[in-house]
Amino acid sequence: MARKVAVYWPGDQRLAPNQSALQGVLAATAEMMEALQKVGCAPYLVAANDDPMQTFIAKPADSIRHLTPIQDPTVAICTHWFYGTHTCDGMAGKENPLLLASNWSGAAPGLVGLLNTGGCLESLGRKHSRIWTSQPKFVEDDLFMARLEQWVFSGQINYRTDELAYSTPISERANNIGREIARRIRLEPILMAMLGDTSMGMINGYFGPRLLSPLGFREQKIDQALLPDYMNRVSGDRVNAAFKFVVAKGVNFHWREPGAEDFGSEDTSLQLKMYLAVLDMLEEFDAPCLGWQYQLGLIPILPPSDFCEGLLNSHCRPEQEGQEPIATSTEADQGNLIPMELMKRIQREKGMDGATIFHDVRWGAEHDGHFLWVLLNSGSCSAYAFNKRTDTLEGVHSYRQPKQYFPNAGGTFAGESLPGNITWARAYDRAGVMWMDVGRGRSVQLPAEVRDQWWNGTTREWPIMAADLGCSQETIMGNYFSNHVALCYDDAFEEMVAVSRELGFKVRIISGSSKVA
Repeated sequence: MARKVAVYWPGDQRLAPNQSALQGVLAATAEMMEALQKVGCAPYLVAANDDPMQTFIAKPADSIRHLTPIQDPTVAICTHWFYGTHTCDGMAGKENPLLLASNWSGAAPGLVGLLNTGGCLESLGRKHSRIWTSQPKFVEDDLFMARLEQWVFSGQINYRTDELAYSTPISERANNIGREIARRIRLEPILMAMLGDTSMGMINGYFGPRLLSPLGFREQKIDQALLPDYMNRVSGDRVNAAFKFVVAKGVNFHWREPGAEDFGSEDTSLQLKMYLAVLDMLEEFDAPCLGWQYQLGLIPILPPSDFCEGLLNSHCRPEQEGQEPIATSTEADQGNLIPMELMKRIQREKGMDGATIFHDVRWGAEHDGHFLWVLLNSGSCSAYAFNKRTDTLEGVHSYRQPKQYFPNAGGTFAGESLPGNITWARAYDRAGVMWMDVGRGRSVQLPAEVRDQWWNGTTREWPIMAADLGCSQETIMGNYFSNHVALCYDDAFEEMVAVSRELGFKVRIISGSSKVA
């Protein structure tokens, strides 16, 4: 008798993203059903409805209602963006085998949702497996089918672990720097201003005082609802001066372009007013770094926060030109904010520039004998990535954020990242224990034709970095616990390992097949 397998659609909480994802989800579901039947299963669709939009698990309550009762092995169709809670809230506390199954597409970021949900599940101690394919016909991918069969009969999939290590040589100088930074943090813990609390079901990005306090971090929660009030206190003169500053410093604004006819200078002015209001908040609460919820809850009222976040992460910014960046993590993600602030302090100690960058792990492909990731986040990037200077915003482009997500027009903080060696890291909660992943890599300059193909195949309005993360595609897809990564240029690797250990993180080093020049 064929083994029953449940198949479900985790969704976005917003209607429009689910609508745009529907055709891809339907196609992937048909492929997964065929693949499961081929390995001897009898798949069925959870919450199947005559209206396919009702089949999406689009709320935590949907997840609880539809997924909790299921004891059969369960497969999530991950060919789009979706919230981590729309899996976790119905699957936590259960032990039936769970598989997150993704296509491989930059335009439809299924692997992004897979990595985020995988990290959320890991933080809850909920076991799961992952599978992915770049083939339109799933059954024609031999590795995919072999892994699917392994999951069906054993309940799990094994991935390579040879690129994961838990020790690495550290120089005496790096150890000294790590100890000194940790000593200062213990004397004056790092206060993270949290403007909002998590985002889009990313429970893997929030740790709370119980986990943060022993590591030398504190959080100042600020209700995002206060932002309009703080904006009302910002004078027009300040906004006008900030506007003149960003124009003079070289930002290229793409106002009134085709498809963005509603995006104009008045929207940039409103974003700058928001930026100045957040500067005032940070001064009032005396916090050196910021997590920003990405405007959820304020989307009907205000433009997106991306342009503001990019400025905060840059040395060259209105009213604070020449000061070190304010490490700012979009989506209120503490898992990125912690390493960003630590890397900033390491760079300060080493006499480096101190710019840190937030990115999504969005997509990837082979180029010139290496697997390169397309790192692509809506705007929480530093201008330093586009020009490697601290006195200019040249290379920054501000496009209208896609209307699908933001009805109120506002600009991104986009550009092409320059080549160079990078250090990358991510903090995460693994069933109540705090870990730090650390790796070396390099930002790669692609030929213009390849760059444009990759960029246009993802989200052209967002900043891009083509990155060799120093390990294989499988290591990230099978073992990484987030869709986000924090990074800086140059070499802060040994110091990141040293300070993380000194503060009390367990450290995992990710390195392997790719060579870093």
